[in-house]
Amino acid sequence: MTRRHPLPDDLPERFHVAEALRRGASRTRLRASDLVTPFHGVRSRSTCDESILERCRAYAPRLAEGQFFSHETVFALRGLSTPEWPYTPRLHVSAHRPAREPRTRGVVGHRLQTREPAIEAGPEGMPIENAVRAWRQCGRLWRLDDLVAGADAILGGRRPLAAATDLDAEITLMGDVRGGILRRALALARPGVRSPRETHLRLLLTRHGLPEPGVNEDIFSARGEFVAEIDLTFEAWRVAVEYDGRVHAEDPRQFARDADRWAAIRDAGWDHVRILSHHLRGDGAPAASLVRAALLRAGWRPGQ
Repeated sequence: MTRRHPLPDDLPERFHVAEALRRGASRTRLRASDLVTPFHGVRSRSTCDESILERCRAYAPRLAEGQFFSHETVFALRGLSTPEWPYTPRLHVSAHRPAREPRTRGVVGHRLQTREPAIEAGPEGMPIENAVRAWRQCGRLWRLDDLVAGADAILGGRRPLAAATDLDAEITLMGDVRGGILRRALALARPGVRSPRETHLRLLLTRHGLPEPGVNEDIFSARGEFVAEIDLTFEAWRVAVEYDGRVHAEDPRQFARDADRWAAIRDAGWDHVRILSHHLRGDGAPAASLVRAALLRAGWRPGQ
């Protein structure tokens, strides 16, 4: 069996062919079967999985000066909302003119308008587009509800990445797309949202003719003690709606804590509605029916 020459010790896990050649590796060694070629011109010592992070790690050695990850790739790298399965975010790499975008299999390249770059350090220091700009870039890729969820992700969380005025300013400066879809999405976005499922549930309920709920509001007992933060609230009717994505209770202790919390919400005078994943299938009519029934019990009437 032919013995392979070792690779230069200072080569990282994933490396550019040109860099390996510069450090003394032979072209024959770089064609050996123990190396993987995730992208043209890149070699890896191990197989890469299909996650965005792994694909970006594999592509990073190919990034030329002025190139950076952009569009929906930024959302995936930051752990922000992206469209749900079966949609699969693609790997997007951009450069501002006069720099050139990449042209290779497995990557969507973009040459952007000339403007001051806003590149930030992403996971492991990888260069990524500013989140506000990335959201506008997704305007040509995503449906309206996914753009709303993306805006909610930027505006929400414990440390929001931007304010609604920042998104509005980006649209004003760079223009809207697809018949004004970004302005429509921004009008539907709300700060304070914790998850994309909350966004989709909120939009679903209003489209079924229900009032718009408050987002992640705190409720208190009659004595003024904090009880819970609720996903969606109809305060005028004291209806609390929460999305529960668990298929089944795997941890009995956690389930017991949740059951106590649900009881405390009811004891505080709220009708507590839990929405499960199967309630959201199709047009989400089962979820809307559950919430409508609670509102009707509380005295709400359509059109009120």
